[in-house]
Amino acid sequence: MFSGKKDKKDETLVDKLATFGRRRRIKEAEEAQNLVKEGVIAIDSPDQPINTELLPSEYILEENEERCMIESSSREDPNVKEYIHKLIEWINDELVVDRILVKNIEEDLYDGQVLGKLIEKLADIKLEIVELTQTEEGQKQKLKIVLGAINHVLNISSSQAKWTVESIRGKDLLAIISILSAMARRFAPRSVILSLPQGAILTSLSVRKVEGMLQIQRTNHTLGLSTDENRMTDNQLISDDLSMAIGKKRRDAFDTLFEHAPQKLEVVEKSLLTFARKHLNILGIDVYDLEKQFNDGVYLILLMGQLENYFIPLYAYNYHPQSFEEKVHNINFAFDLILDAGMPKPKPIAEDLVSKDLKSIMRVLYTLFSKYKSL
Repeated sequence: MFSGKKDKKDETLVDKLATFGRRRRIKEAEEAQNLVKEGVIAIDSPDQPINTELLPSEYILEENEERCMIESSSREDPNVKEYIHKLIEWINDELVVDRILVKNIEEDLYDGQVLGKLIEKLADIKLEIVELTQTEEGQKQKLKIVLGAINHVLNISSSQAKWTVESIRGKDLLAIISILSAMARRFAPRSVILSLPQGAILTSLSVRKVEGMLQIQRTNHTLGLSTDENRMTDNQLISDDLSMAIGKKRRDAFDTLFEHAPQKLEVVEKSLLTFARKHLNILGIDVYDLEKQFNDGVYLILLMGQLENYFIPLYAYNYHPQSFEEKVHNINFAFDLILDAGMPKPKPIAEDLVSKDLKSIMRVLYTLFSKYKSL
């Protein structure tokens, strides 16, 4: 039987233990707050100014542990947001047939499903992967196959790649942008490449705890093409294949329109749309987008048949072209029809049209427009 005095002693002991527990939690909380303050001071110091919103959980690090993240202010930079927007537009344009709609590249691309569909479409290959897998290990294996295929197509070794299975699955924005930029550089039309804003900079922060103190490293990553690459692409865009061969850069009205009079360019594009629609409507074809509808050669061939008033047998070209080579064949065949009609050989090369280069497509259609506008 316990006395009242003993009960009081037990209660006092419990109280002391509870008080000790509360003090320990308060101390741990204060230590966490101090770590946050150290990080903020280090980041906002005059010699390395960084404006970013830091979450306390990001700075509770073990000794020698390192965390990497993207500076929030650089995410909100208009150039960065526009760069991402243009990449998303390009992806959605390529995968519209598969009814895939990307809204957020971090959330929609991390599992490899969209990246797999994209490289299959761009490189005209078929990956041996399971479409849907529930296990984490299965998802990692699928992503590994997808990234391996992308690296192979881009001729990039794993050590050279700025992305890994872990970084893509971890929704690393920089890694995802890097792989999309590399794919765009290889496969996207030049018009898409040149629409990507230059000078977009994404800033990464590397935070490491050494001897109880946080060490912050800030790195700027310039998105898109380098200055030399951009200059090369721009020169290619304003030069046709013949002028490249003879070492000269011949310019025409379309160069001027694209560079100095975009408002007039829209008028010319609408005129060419109306011209093509007028003659192809007879076949039940509605023309509404030059860049998307004239890149495989089919409508160009049918248009030549209408303009010259003859039927072109289906065996002479690929009516449903799938591969890049089949589309090139169709366009070269259309160029032969243009030559047979007494017009000069089109300046652009077939590959430019297949790549949906709007300037090249407009050049070819304008050649037809000039001869048949009164028809």
